Order: sequence, then C-alpha cells, then structure tokens
Amino acid sequence: MTEKIQAAIIGSGNIGTDLMFKILRHARHIELSVMVGIDAASDGLARAARLGVATCHEGVEGLLRMPQFADIGIVFDATSAGAHRHNDALLRAARPDIVCVDLTPAAIGPYCVPVVNGDACIAAPNVNMVTCGGQATIPMVAAVARVATVHYAEIVASIASRSAGPGTRANIDEFTETTSRAIEVVGGARKGKAIIILNPAEPPMIMRDTVYTLSDMADEAAIADSVATMAAAVQAYVPGYRLKQQVQFDRIEPGQGLNIPGVGPRMHGLKTSIFLEVEGAAHYLPAYAGNLDIMTSAALRTAEQMAQRQRAPAPAATISRSLP
Repeated sequence: MTEKIQAAIIGSGNIGTDLMFKILRHARHIELSVMVGIDAASDGLARAARLGVATCHEGVEGLLRMPQFADIGIVFDATSAGAHRHNDALLRAARPDIVCVDLTPAAIGPYCVPVVNGDACIAAPNVNMVTCGGQATIPMVAAVARVATVHYAEIVASIASRSAGPGTRANIDEFTETTSRAIEVVGGARKGKAIIILNPAEPPMIMRDTVYTLSDMADEAAIADSVATMAAAVQAYVPGYRLKQQVQFDRIEPGQGLNIPGVGPRMHGLKTSIFLEVEGAAHYLPAYAGNLDIMTSAALRTAEQMAQRQRAPAPAATISRSLP
C-alpha cells in the first residue's frame, strides 16, 4: 500500500491544535509529521510532543531546517493572513512542489469550499479555505444558485467571543473581504456581503449563521430540497452542522422592489432566508467553537482529497499493436 502523505501544521494555536487532533484521529491519507509554532511554551506544541509529533518553535524558518521537511507533501497554515504570505513565499522557494492548505483569509490560492468546488481545487499548489463564515454559508448560497440566479447574497456569522483568538481578531477586515468575494466566486451570487459578530454572551453560544439571498423567482420547494441536500453533504464532514429551522421565503413583487446598495434600486424576486448553527466536535476546543471546527474539518477534507490524488498510482502504459 502506498505510504501516507506527510504533513506539517504551521500555527500551534487553537485552530492548529484542533486540526492536529483531527488528523491524528481521522486522516486516512495524511500523516502529521511536524507541528510548528513560535512560542516554545504553547499548549499546542506541548500536546504535539506528548503525542509523538515532531515540534519546532522557530516558525517556518525552523521548519525548513528540519530533516522531516524533505518528506513533507502538504503544509497547513493556521497563522494569520499576513504571516501566510510570508510562509508561502519561503516554502515555495525551498520546495516548489509543496502544497499549502491556507486556513487564513490571505487568499493567495483559489477559494475552496469542499462540498461546492473541492474537486476543482485538488490540483492547486495553494488553496484558501476562505473563513469559518464562508465554510458555513457558501454551501447554502450555492444551493440556491443551482436552482435560480442569485443577484445578491448576504451572510451574518455570529461566533462566541471566547472562540475568537488573536488571529481571528486581527483579520476581521480580511474576513469580510475574503468571505464576500468567495460568496460570489464559489457561491455563485452576483454580489456578496459578509458580516461577522463576536458574541460576548455567557455561557458562550455555538456558532449561528444566517444567509439571505435575493434570486429570480423560482420553485420554493426545489430550493428547500437543494438546501437540505447541501446541508446533508456538509454534515458528512462537519457532523454538528445543521439547519436551525425550515427555509423561509418572501416573494418581492416588482411594485415592492428593494433598494440594495451596490446592486440596484427596486430589486425584486425571491428572498430566501436560511438559518444555521454549527456545533463543534470538541476534539480540542469546546463544543461552542463550531466556527473553528468547521474550518479544520473543511481543511482536512480538502487535504485528504489532495493526498488521495497524490497517492493514486499512475495509469499503466498502454501498448498499441497493429493487427497483422
């Protein structure tokens, strides 16, 4: 049997550590070789060492000097948007063949939402996992878009303040920009908008997401079925992902047109409202941190598809013979 693809995680914070546990427990085609951080005393590096994973506290520069680096096929980056740009440049200079799965909003490579466009991304040298809000809501925009043309899509992602670490807080602008663009590029909306809310409630609430779309008039039952099918597909790798209630519809007639800035005045059509919640698997983080769980789950699903492609045996050569 072909050996598993060796992987490294850069970033030993909440996201990187949760991803480590997911790889160790669930990966079929990937083996975690190295955990990289910049704080020698971080909990993530300590846990990795106890689990037998090689560690490095000197960032990507330290990873490049490790003997394991020569065998690494996939690198997960769970740092920040600015740090990923730096990391990717160094990795690419050292190993042009290496694959990066980017869990930051840097968006160097194509946006990837596994259930929507995962197959189209598996050959890319760098893929961007958008944001937690994007992973939760873009599948729903795409579910509507495969039934009717979506002129506008707006998403509101509400996450527990406790689950937002330094990287998330430093990347709020990148979150809204990257998610808004991915709603259009991957979700299929002509115009997208994203809003994130850090909910300070105690006890912390699980991730809640609301998706609003304005599309051409369409069969409401067909959209509801499409949404339910898409939700089930996401649940295959994020078990805590679910619809909070039935899909809601409002028909906006031409005489009742909406004025949507940046889209147009007196817009009419079918307004679809989708309400979601994401409960984390609690591999490392509390169950309320569904926003981080969906990111690490999506990243692992994408990397597994990439690794499976790398491990696939080359097709046997075909010898043609002319008939006598």
